[in-house]
Amino acid sequence: MPTSPPSRVWRPLLAFAALLLSAARGWAGPPFLTDDPVPVDHRHWEFYLFGAGDHADLRDYSVAAPAAELNYGAFPETQLHVVAPLTTAGADGAPTETGYGDTELGVKYRFVHETARRPQAGVFPMAELPTGNSSLGLGNGRAWFRLPVWMQKSRGPWTSYWGGGAVLNSAPGRRDYPFGGWLLQRDLSGKLTLGGEVFAQGADAADDRGYAVLNFGGYYNFTPDVSLLFSAGHSVAGDNHAIWYLAFYSTWGP
Repeated sequence: MPTSPPSRVWRPLLAFAALLLSAARGWAGPPFLTDDPVPVDHRHWEFYLFGAGDHADLRDYSVAAPAAELNYGAFPETQLHVVAPLTTAGADGAPTETGYGDTELGVKYRFVHETARRPQAGVFPMAELPTGNSSLGLGNGRAWFRLPVWMQKSRGPWTSYWGGGAVLNSAPGRRDYPFGGWLLQRDLSGKLTLGGEVFAQGADAADDRGYAVLNFGGYYNFTPDVSLLFSAGHSVAGDNHAIWYLAFYSTWGP
């Protein structure tokens, strides 16, 4: 994208760029789970119209579609973020439910710039507001928070970003847990970038084991300001998850 836009996304005051890796799991830097520290340029906007989903053990699933994400460079090195999803959820034979899900708010702040030897770094605290009906599986039931630190280093057509943090979730049946990821991507041309990541998180509930997932995707730039983002992946350890993300992206500003 214009300047690695998919990675410029961010989550709740945050969390699954919309989406949810499940009713209470947050997504990250579209189209990936691992995020980066790069905020939207000052006084510029980013808009994502997307769908994203997580299918667990082929029985439980959560899908955010259509969902919208809006990011704004409110100050130098500082990005504001909001995600508004229509959520569909189903669990082990229970009826499928659809409705408005939890709202993501967040702020990304870059505090270190990249040099020839030093990676750039930033924080991306997020809050997921309980606007979805948790009794129908469309939300968490309480506000929860995601507190990550992200870093990034580039060399020629290659870019890598990594980091992690902790989720704080006091909803009944939920628990706090750590998470982290590492991603490597390459610009194949002025229009196409592809990459892959490994991402892991701890158990988020008493009956959960946590998981590690391999995820692959990228983005195609129709123009410098309009792109298509995509990714798909599957867990390789812990709980069984199949995930996907597809988005239309646009950016503009002075």
